[in-house]
Amino acid sequence: MVSVDGFIETASGDISWSYPDAELHQHFNERESSIDTHLYGRRLYENMVAFWPTADANPSAPEVEIEYARIWREKRKIVFSNTLTQVGWNCELFRGDIVEGINELKAQPGKDKTVVGANLAATFMKLGLIDDYRLYIFPIMLGSGKPMFPQLRDKIDLKLVETRTFGSRVVMLKLENKPA
Repeated sequence: MVSVDGFIETASGDISWSYPDAELHQHFNERESSIDTHLYGRRLYENMVAFWPTADANPSAPEVEIEYARIWREKRKIVFSNTLTQVGWNCELFRGDIVEGINELKAQPGKDKTVVGANLAATFMKLGLIDDYRLYIFPIMLGSGKPMFPQLRDKIDLKLVETRTFGSRVVMLKLENKPA
């Protein structure tokens, strides 16, 4: 999720502007059927594990959140961290050669793997490990904050393969890496 001007959080770290409405949240829930593994950086993993394991126990939680909590718990999660010593909730801790590990993971049968977390995604991007991107562009300009994309040495050519506009005016772009 990103602002029109390319930021994923404000300068103070606020992400409340990117809270999905019910329609967008349902889209995320449905998207989960094509994913079997989430690849997390430490920071986003810690945020997710602080909320989703018990989110469905909240009696005032919206149905889409209850559904997502149940989906999230069942998904395989791999956490890339040099500082964590253990992880929970159907998670594995990864330490090692990222390129080798991801290529082994891609060679395994199964569904899509999704990279979650800006820092981890930036690393994968620089290493050429991302096959496609799904950007959810919120109709807001933050002016400053944490950018979604790192500075790159070389351009990355992408092919637009899908767009969708939600009732909240969020626009989803699906882009694939063009072969070199």
